[in-house]
Amino acid sequence: MIKPHVYHSLGLCDQEYQSIVDILGREPSNTELAMFSVEWSEHCGYTRSRKWLKLLPKKGKYRNLLSEDSGGIIVDDLAVIFKMESHNHPSQVEPKQGAATGVGGIIRDIFTAGARPVASLNSLRFGQLTKPYNRYLLKGVVDGIQSYGNCLGVPTIGGEIYFDKSYNGNCLVNAMSIGIAKKDKVVRARAKGNGNAIIYAGASTGRDGIGGCSVLASKEFKEGEEKRPAVQIGDPFTEKCLIEATLEALNTGYVLGLKDMGAAGLTCCTSEMAQAGDSGMEIELERVPKKEKDMQAWELMMSESQERMLLCVEKGKEKTIKDIFAKWDLQASVIGRVTDDGRVRIKYKGNVVADIRARALTDSPIYDMPYKKPAYLDKLNKLDLSKIPLPQDCNKVLLKLLSSPSLCSKKWVYEQYDHMVQTNTVVLPGSDAAVIRLKGKNKAIAATTDCNSRYCYLNPYRGAQIAVAEAARNLVCSGAQPAAVTDCLNFGNPEKADRFWQFKNCVQGIARACRFLRLPVVSGNVSFYNESPKEAIYPTPTIGMIGIIDDVKLACTQYFKKEDDVVILLGLCRAELGGTEYLKIAHKKVRGDAPALDLRREQALQRATLEAIRKGLVSSAHDCSEGGLAVALAECCISDRENMVGAVIDGLTFNSRSDAVLFGESQSRVIISCEKKNVPKIKTIAAKSKVPFRVIGKTCAERLKISRRDKVIVDLPCQMMSTAWSDSLEKMIF
Repeated sequence: MIKPHVYHSLGLCDQEYQSIVDILGREPSNTELAMFSVEWSEHCGYTRSRKWLKLLPKKGKYRNLLSEDSGGIIVDDLAVIFKMESHNHPSQVEPKQGAATGVGGIIRDIFTAGARPVASLNSLRFGQLTKPYNRYLLKGVVDGIQSYGNCLGVPTIGGEIYFDKSYNGNCLVNAMSIGIAKKDKVVRARAKGNGNAIIYAGASTGRDGIGGCSVLASKEFKEGEEKRPAVQIGDPFTEKCLIEATLEALNTGYVLGLKDMGAAGLTCCTSEMAQAGDSGMEIELERVPKKEKDMQAWELMMSESQERMLLCVEKGKEKTIKDIFAKWDLQASVIGRVTDDGRVRIKYKGNVVADIRARALTDSPIYDMPYKKPAYLDKLNKLDLSKIPLPQDCNKVLLKLLSSPSLCSKKWVYEQYDHMVQTNTVVLPGSDAAVIRLKGKNKAIAATTDCNSRYCYLNPYRGAQIAVAEAARNLVCSGAQPAAVTDCLNFGNPEKADRFWQFKNCVQGIARACRFLRLPVVSGNVSFYNESPKEAIYPTPTIGMIGIIDDVKLACTQYFKKEDDVVILLGLCRAELGGTEYLKIAHKKVRGDAPALDLRREQALQRATLEAIRKGLVSSAHDCSEGGLAVALAECCISDRENMVGAVIDGLTFNSRSDAVLFGESQSRVIISCEKKNVPKIKTIAAKSKVPFRVIGKTCAERLKISRRDKVIVDLPCQMMSTAWSDSLEKMIF
């Protein structure tokens, strides 16, 4: 008889344990209990989120691919596979290994689909940098990403980093990867064909990472808990060999399915591959390579040791596949066979230690969680602008914003990453989106990650829509047609009704925006329980998005190119300051509502901007987002540190407060620059889509100067803005 404290320690409640007994018709063995605990965890089974994830659209402009572990779209004869996933809790406990294994895990999800990884991105959130532990986390996470990613030869081309006190006890590390395959070479994570071989390949299995998905990722942090043993340990050199060996093995045509041993390890692979192939599987654990002595069966089935794969291989071709892995100095062992009885049968030392229907493991319970609007919102959403004093010195405000941790340049971070390996990177980190070419074609892929979690805190439904809209806008400003979405949904404890209300509303917002913009959600991840004893994180539904550039020569960047170009604003400035970085930095307030968003206007803006870029009329394009118009203009001036170009802005309409015009974060706005001769053509394009169009100034040398009714209210040298923007993060860290 298994006692309650045992299954409670594995994250199972009394009701779930009784369900397991009912399914088996008997008490489970220790190994069976462990297998159910990981497969029925929120991290693997999406027991609390699955109901709402069904709202997300699966179809869009491009033909898409949906698979077990990742998804993608078809571009000509190629499949572009991509996914984003969280490694939050491991990174909070052990930042370098947590981030490194997050990178390794997401890249394995890409090449197990048969795609060669060509790019990585990340979205990171940390607490206040005034706290030493948060600085330690930032340095450790960046070190983990660079040390693992650089060794693999996969460029890290983009991402985002934000800082807020809500992340003080729980950082977020969301890793995204993109891969390319021939569309007819994409492979599924399934086992099929009675008698076919099940081959374990890669690193040996140890005790690192045991309980990572059920104990670490499916609970919130408690005061004084030590969870370091649940953190995995990665080896990028093994993974590099694993990439090459796996892709070579797939080229033989003998591999019928394969899956990364990520969360839940062998349990996940055996049960999910069997279920996906409508088959069964019999495994002998004595054949599993081990790096520690006397490991028990349940430990082997729960371990999340890194750099391991499970392959379903055509019977009689085992030696061919084993020889390929041996050539790359990797272990490959036949540990079992596919069966046709629909059961996962695990043997160890002559005994059957688990015998479970595969679907019993994969068909985890679905919970209809209660939800309730947080009590704080009604009060928090009220913002009386008459009580917000106008800035006395807009120069000081702009410099303060440019040097704030969330808005300042992240060059200290991305310069540690190798973003040029594979020689495909066309637009480097630091613009609205990164761009990589598709070798052998004129086309390119643009990619970005986006989410303003403060908006989602103030208005989850609209904040999530803005995350989708801004990601698409960033791609459009790079000259790309937004194509498809992956998401990483980071929230607090779903068993608390106010946290789950945030989750539900964010998912509904994403679904609405994606459906309207015809963007399928092809893959993703849910990460709950992101909170410390003091508070939950801000709801952070990170959007990863890719777009397609039909002609790589027309890829666009955000910075001004030369003097005497015309500067144009597409879109409207509204009198809204709720949730802005300005309100937080200058007035120490997080209040008001998220900015208004009209999806029809957003769609029209994107259509007009993209048409102008594709016709070669635009010199630069930059999305207006955090920090508002003034920060966006400053970034246009200083993003290219080797060739800074200023601007004289004297055509803005100030029908409202000057701080709302300069620092408000109204949505659906883009700043473009162009040669004077192209202005009429761009105006015609904007009029056709009914997009507000205004010439607001021209580029010049050395300074950013903004006037209101002939009075200069911002006048700063580019070099001064660049210094404030470029050097701040490093000064805060060290």
